[in-house]
Amino acid sequence: MESIGSPALWAGFIGFVLVMLALDLGVFHRKSHAVGFKEAAIWSGVWVALSLVFAGGVWHFAGTEAGVNFLTGYLIEKSLSVDNIFVFVLVFAALKIPAIYQHRVLFWGILTALILRAAMILAGTALIVRFHWLIYVFGAFLIFTGVKIFVSWKKGEEENPTENKLLALLKRVIPSTNELDGHRFFTMQNGRRLATPLFISLLLVEFTDVIFALDSIPAIFAITTDPFIVFTSNIFAILGLRSLYFMLAGLVDRFAYLKVGLAGVLLFVGLKMALIDFVKIPSPVSLAIIALMLGASVGYSLYKSRGVEPAREVPPA
Repeated sequence: MESIGSPALWAGFIGFVLVMLALDLGVFHRKSHAVGFKEAAIWSGVWVALSLVFAGGVWHFAGTEAGVNFLTGYLIEKSLSVDNIFVFVLVFAALKIPAIYQHRVLFWGILTALILRAAMILAGTALIVRFHWLIYVFGAFLIFTGVKIFVSWKKGEEENPTENKLLALLKRVIPSTNELDGHRFFTMQNGRRLATPLFISLLLVEFTDVIFALDSIPAIFAITTDPFIVFTSNIFAILGLRSLYFMLAGLVDRFAYLKVGLAGVLLFVGLKMALIDFVKIPSPVSLAIIALMLGASVGYSLYKSRGVEPAREVPPA
């Protein structure tokens, strides 16, 4: 498979990600603090701007189609990551994680997600190259997921990892306490090393991301099978997830119809993937359709929820 990513480009991009993460934790968030809306909005703007600059570089050096594919993959991943935010709010509220420590949990959760997603993308690329028929399997899976999301939304069902057997299993397998010990993931009580709610929330965040990656990564493969574009668009969206969470955490209830848009996107890319050998949809057309679906669902959600106070609260510092 021909890829636009040379070894030097891969090394440069991974180096850039490591530098940004080091600056994030070691400089800008060295001291734990509750991230406010203004700070989160500024960082969200920074990550979106960096993503657009990178897209411009891809467009300039690799051509229009590669640039459009990057933007489309980035838009899909960014929109699907909003679903993560719904779950993060539930996890932090249920485990009573104060806002001052939430950034630390999300930082380490997203760092792990970067590694896991890289492995999933490389494995998925290798499988598609070796077994082309997997394209149809991925397409069918995305169609099934899109229908499932729409049906769940229609019934008013909401996934809550803190109310299922996973949380009970974690607490049974991992010796833990219900008491926080500052920003620490582990604490000592009566000579025993116990996991704090911070560590349990970290595991739930990581589990959630893996589950959502099962949707988002095949969805980007429907746009392009270039591993460099799939990887970079995924990573840029994930890097901006924390700031997006702190910006939207108190507003998630205003996006009631976003799931309809996400279901539509998954159905579209699933059909595109299933019909890839029979119907060729140009990249700009795919980008326009996906942007229209997401824009319409967000716009209608904000219109229907105007004047409505958020129903959820983020645990205070």
